[in-house]
Amino acid sequence: MTPANASTALATTLLDELARCGVRDVVLAPGSRSAALAFAAHRDQDRLRLHTRIDERSAGFLALGIARTSRRPVVVVTTSGTAVANLHPAVLEASHAGVQLILVTADRPARLRGSNANQTTEQAGIFGTAVREHADVPAGYPGSGEVERRQVVGWRALAARTAAVANGRLGGRPGPVHLNVQFEEPLVPDVGDGWGSALDGAPDGGPWMTPGGRPVATPEPVSRDLRTVVVAGDDAGPPARVLAEAAGWPLLAEPTSGSRTGEAAIRTYRLLLGDADLAGRIQQVVVFGHPTLSRPVGRLLARDDIELYAVRGPSGWTDSGHHVHAVVDRIELEGVDASWFTSEKVAPPAREADPWLAEWRRRDAELSRRLDQHLAQRGAMTPQQVAGTVSAALPPGGLLFVGASNPVRDLDLMVARYQVGDRRMVVGNRGLAGIDGSVSSAVGAALGRPRSTRAIALLGDVTFLHDTNGLLIGPGEERPDLTIVVVNDDGGSIFASLEQGAEQHAASYDKLFGTPHGVDVASLCAATRTPHWKVGSVAELQHALASPAGGIEVVEAVVRRDDRRELDAAIRALAAQD
Repeated sequence: MTPANASTALATTLLDELARCGVRDVVLAPGSRSAALAFAAHRDQDRLRLHTRIDERSAGFLALGIARTSRRPVVVVTTSGTAVANLHPAVLEASHAGVQLILVTADRPARLRGSNANQTTEQAGIFGTAVREHADVPAGYPGSGEVERRQVVGWRALAARTAAVANGRLGGRPGPVHLNVQFEEPLVPDVGDGWGSALDGAPDGGPWMTPGGRPVATPEPVSRDLRTVVVAGDDAGPPARVLAEAAGWPLLAEPTSGSRTGEAAIRTYRLLLGDADLAGRIQQVVVFGHPTLSRPVGRLLARDDIELYAVRGPSGWTDSGHHVHAVVDRIELEGVDASWFTSEKVAPPAREADPWLAEWRRRDAELSRRLDQHLAQRGAMTPQQVAGTVSAALPPGGLLFVGASNPVRDLDLMVARYQVGDRRMVVGNRGLAGIDGSVSSAVGAALGRPRSTRAIALLGDVTFLHDTNGLLIGPGEERPDLTIVVVNDDGGSIFASLEQGAEQHAASYDKLFGTPHGVDVASLCAATRTPHWKVGSVAELQHALASPAGGIEVVEAVVRRDDRRELDAAIRALAAQD
């Protein structure tokens, strides 16, 4: 097509090139200055799914969720001014989690900066080091055929580079990239300004630039003779499980690791690490992904008497204790052919039962039995039981989004023993482990993985309330089938088990940390026409999860908050009963 004006040419070229580079979703928060981008995305719906949200923060986290499960870069479009700043929380999460976001923020022309013109501020570089790259793109302008052709070439090269940087194909880690695009009026496609050139891209319909693949990593050999554990943090993936099973090592895998399957996975590892004798005998640790959940794991990684290997991933590598022996791209076992590590479908070499792993498995089985028995005897439904019930309800091929704070930690203790190859996906915003944007991220995760057999989200009440805008979805927008389970204990019980929750701080606890809110969740859901169930027992929760209504629905699971500190202490004490 030959656009009528330069702003339409610029917007159309950028989105066309991004689509050629693999983008399939665009999330739009409407505005005037971004109109050319909005019209361009709407015209290209044969290739691009367009999602519209009224709130930029929700839009950013929706895009984050789609990108996380689709494993593709997702574009989020905003207008100028404060709209751009509202993307910052999602950008930070994407940066630390290695998620591919492309932020296309519309801006006034540079000549208006510093003039106090309406909705004009310094948007270029606003995200600082949280983005992998940023560009301040000048406004397009009409001219001779050669002048216009050079602009189109520059825009296509920029868009192709942006996609390559976002997905890590140019040598860096995947993550967010920011294009701050200046637009001159006219901003609508049917008003001319003298532009007269077509927007030709590569003749085969492919991307303007095709970056080379990532370099092949040289594997790092690690000793099989040291007592070793494999720690799998967020987005570690199957390699952590495969290594643990091949070596006969315990696998300490967080719920969002993508590794929490197989016979080496230790359910109660967080409690067992509290055993000074057992943990003290660990001599070597191999870390995959981004572990964030537990202080016992943090203390283990901070020890200076162990060999510590960190495997690079999308979020970089973890060295919170500053004791990493080596940062590597791949691990192999000494004396073992490493070729089978390249595919999770290939069975690892046969190995005799390892007494080190056998001890961890025996202790884990005993402690798991005591934990389940203890929870069953408490009478009222506990948050751990909510997490366990949700985990058990996730079928093969299902998707579970888990919120930060207590829900992900409760899930860590209660994950059902999933079978290898069942393709369950458990994700969460673990880059910075914040609670913001979780409803929107969960909706986005479900949209990004439409083949899921079932999609469930497990959120705390404060996390849910923090992003109720995520339920504001227009009537023409795509809605996934998603059951949001809200564990409602009327406040922030995560602090009850920390130092702030000690008895000497009881007088100020609710005001400063507990923050009881008394919100009627049913009424809130009614305001957005979101179906709502309220349950108070495990049996009722099981029934609600077994009967999804379709679309987005909320199941409110009511639990106590006043006994959270005592409950956590009792659970930790179970590990000392051996």
